[in-house]
Amino acid sequence: MFTKRKHAATIDSLIGAGSRIEGNVSFTGGLRVDGEVRGNIRAVGDKPGTLVVSERARIEGEIHVDYIVINGEVVGPVHAKESAELMQKARVAGDVFYRAIEVHVGAVVTGRLVHTDLTRQDKVVELKSLAPAK
Repeated sequence: MFTKRKHAATIDSLIGAGSRIEGNVSFTGGLRVDGEVRGNIRAVGDKPGTLVVSERARIEGEIHVDYIVINGEVVGPVHAKESAELMQKARVAGDVFYRAIEVHVGAVVTGRLVHTDLTRQDKVVELKSLAPAK
């Protein structure tokens, strides 16, 4: 009756358990974090970027991706252009900006959940006077 459409992601890069990165991370495609990142994470390139944060992972920084699945700890704001999935062991200390969201029982967000609609654009229309010019 109801079907879910999930984004199928290919993981191109891995930050393994026991690894610690201090500095900003830019990636294309898919990135899985099992270790620790202290810095901002941003998906770049012309194809959608997916970030998977495992239950062993910890990220301190701002995240900008198209799709995100969190099952670990994130300290900082999360910007998901398309969707965010917060799994059972997700711990987010920061605001989560999303277009679509799925929150599993047990996930904790200390911050705001903010829906964004990328299709809506505020347009300014210049009105012209119908009165004749003097």
